[in-house]
Amino acid sequence: MAKNLSTKRALIDKANSRVVIVTSVAAFIFVFSLVAVKALISQANYQNHVINAKRTAVTQLKADISATNQLKTSYNAFIGTTQNVLSGDPSGSGAQDGNNAQIVLDALPSSYDFPALSASLEKILGGQNLTINGITGTDDEVAQSTNKSSGTPKPIPMPFQVSVSGDYQSIQNLIGQFEHSIRPFQIQTLSVAGDQSKLTVNISAQTFYQPAKTLTIGKKVVK
Repeated sequence: MAKNLSTKRALIDKANSRVVIVTSVAAFIFVFSLVAVKALISQANYQNHVINAKRTAVTQLKADISATNQLKTSYNAFIGTTQNVLSGDPSGSGAQDGNNAQIVLDALPSSYDFPALSASLEKILGGQNLTINGITGTDDEVAQSTNKSSGTPKPIPMPFQVSVSGDYQSIQNLIGQFEHSIRPFQIQTLSVAGDQSKLTVNISAQTFYQPAKTLTIGKKVVK
């Protein structure tokens, strides 16, 4: 009888051990499955974000390509006119000649260049039957070199002074030339001395340049 009880207990203990092992394995598999499912769901969500971001980028890229083609067409039409915006010859070399793109670049240069400004002023003054007494200003190229290209550039003034002598009509024509110049000139002060046959005019004014605009291609991290 005692032997049978001992055998039954052994069998029960063995069965309990199996139950514990099976339960432990089942619990491990269940927990592992939960972790794996969570990781798969997280990975799926990430891939969906990546796919959506790529679709947005492709849509934007197609729009940019379309806009580029339109811009190219507009640019070619802008420089391909038979007469420029100053009513000059696009292929000529006169004061009012040149294609529209070059006129725009001359009107607002992208870098500080005072010698080029002095040459432009000499060209304007020299064609008006005037005596040039002086062209002065500050060649501030070193300090202005800190104005770098940016995404939102703004015009920067270039002050200068000129002194000329001539008759009344020549002085009047000079003011008109400043008004119709391809470069923007802002006259700040103007003093006139002399008589109608010979006037001396001192002008303090400023023109402008604007650093080039930069286009930055960025990267986006999808999380």
